[in-house]
Amino acid sequence: MSNESNNCSSCGEMNEGTCGGEKCSPPPKLYPGGQSKIGRVIAVMSGKGGVGKSSVTALMAVNLQRMGYKVGILDADITGPSIPKMFGVKRVPASQGLLLPATSASGISIMSLNLLLEKEDDPVIWRGPIIAGAVKQFWTDVNWGELDYLLIDMPPGTGDVPLTVMQQIPIDSIVVVTSPQDLAVMVVKKAVRMAGVMEAPLLGYVQNMAYATCPKCGEKFDIFGKSLQKGDTLDELPVLEVLPIDPEFTKLCDQGLVENTKTKAFEDIPVLVKVKTKAS
Repeated sequence: MSNESNNCSSCGEMNEGTCGGEKCSPPPKLYPGGQSKIGRVIAVMSGKGGVGKSSVTALMAVNLQRMGYKVGILDADITGPSIPKMFGVKRVPASQGLLLPATSASGISIMSLNLLLEKEDDPVIWRGPIIAGAVKQFWTDVNWGELDYLLIDMPPGTGDVPLTVMQQIPIDSIVVVTSPQDLAVMVVKKAVRMAGVMEAPLLGYVQNMAYATCPKCGEKFDIFGKSLQKGDTLDELPVLEVLPIDPEFTKLCDQGLVENTKTKAFEDIPVLVKVKTKAS
């Protein structure tokens, strides 16, 4: 049935007489480009902006790569991409036919719209359906090669891009990023509820910017509210990691040297993604 905004609740498309409403089927899953073979697809999302989805994506990718896995990042935040700068990559390599992802210093494959722009601060002024189409092309028109993990850095909100990813890209797990304050958690739960409606598999929460540590005395400060502990539960989902505010990590991201970070976060991700995840 169509809702008040005249969008089909099944497929998300505008209902202009061609959509069958309740009889409408969701769009089919898409295949990755070329001869790509991708083992696991993990989406990193949050209904809230500014909680550090890209930082979490980068940390996860770096540590998976260190463990010997072949890793790629699909930057689905088309209008606000951060991944290329964090990894210090500028452009995709020239190719005939399918696009090739850029490769970071440690060998992580990266595709982002910022790698296709003349200047990294050029704005992308596109409407939602075009943005969602670009994300689909980053899946279907890129030769990712053989990857053990492809991480998708999602934009904030519950609009076109998350809907497209959940419906048309075969994701294995969703990692939800939040920060401690109740306001952030309230908005982030919208993304969790969306995953439930879409019957998408949820792996758990990452609480980012949970605390800061005084460099002189070592005292811990919960700046944005009470921090959790790894292994706690939030909204009946496990807390996978609790990450601090780290000035050194911020510096490395600004310098394009995120791969030099020393954190050991997310080392148990390979085990967790093999466990049956939940649609909540």
